[in-house]
Formats: sequence, structure tokens, C-alpha cells
Amino acid sequence: MPLRADTILILGDSLSASYGMNEDIGWVNLLRAKMPEHKIVNAAVSGETSAGGLRRLPALLDSDKPDLVFVELGANDGLRGFPIAQLKNNLTKIIALAKASGAKVLLSDVMVPPNYGPRYAKAFNQVFQTLAKEQDVPLVPFFMTKIAPHPELMQADGLHPNEAAQEQISDFMRPWLTPSTASGSVVPATRGQ
Repeated sequence: MPLRADTILILGDSLSASYGMNEDIGWVNLLRAKMPEHKIVNAAVSGETSAGGLRRLPALLDSDKPDLVFVELGANDGLRGFPIAQLKNNLTKIIALAKASGAKVLLSDVMVPPNYGPRYAKAFNQVFQTLAKEQDVPLVPFFMTKIAPHPELMQADGLHPNEAAQEQISDFMRPWLTPSTASGSVVPATRGQ
């Protein structure tokens, strides 16, 4: 069930920062047009790690006072082979800071390619499942899962979605960020939904 929110903060990396294209056609900006009743703040930065997001978050919470924080971080930690414990610790602190500010939190599932080794990939992927349970926050399925297998939706680097994928991502994300007529309770999602 989606969370009700008035100001939504997107704390992410290049996947949400319109990498390789004009920001106007990125999925976050497309979502703004579909959800005009909300203020959507795109604080995604290309190359951002969980540590970088943690450093920037206090100022963002203070200036934007979001009702909902969507955390889409971890891919760059994985691509650089950072320790799993460090990733989990940073994300735990991000969730705690956002909650302490009074914001609800949505955590994006993130996966690394299997060529990083099955042991690391499995441990990395499990971080998000574990955190969602431990912190009692909804886990949003990774929006790249259905895009990455399609070359026509990917940039030449094979890592980033292209312009053609942005509408699909915004349509995927909208139900998670749309006000609910229910009491505002949340039901954590599971991978594959």
C-alpha cells in the first residue's frame, strides 16, 4: 500500500539523477507532472554512495522537511566492492535520520550484477531485504530489474536506463508514492512484486 506524502525527497544515485540525459526527461521530473499535488525534491546525484547520501541527508531534511524519503542508494557501493557491513550501517543511519525527522521511508531494493561473484552479490542483495524487516520500512522492488534485460531501454554503458525507459520507471514508481485513501499504513513489498 502506498504511503501518503506531501513533500517527497528522492535520495538516490545516477539511476534517479537523469544520468546521460536532460533532467527534464528523467523519471523524477516525469513523476512531478503526474503528481502535481506533491512537491518532489530530486536530491539524487550521479556516483552517489550510501556514505555520500548519509552525509548530505541532514541538510536535506532540514531544508526540505520531507514527509517521505525514497532511498535509492547502494549500487555504487556494490560497483566499487565496498564492504557489505559498511553499506548496511550507512543505510541504517539514513533510515534512522529520516524517521527521526518525522518522515516516512521507502527503501529501494538494489542488486549488483552476478559477475561480482555469487557470494558478494548474494550478501549485497540480502542487505535490503534484511533492512526492510529490521527497520519496518516498505521495500520497493528494484525498478531496473525489468529494464536492464532490454538493450533498447539501456544506455550504451549497459548500466543506466535511457530516455525510452524513463516513462516506464515513473509509471512503476507512481503507485508507491501516491496518496492512499487508507490509514497510511504500509505493507512491505517483497522482491519480484
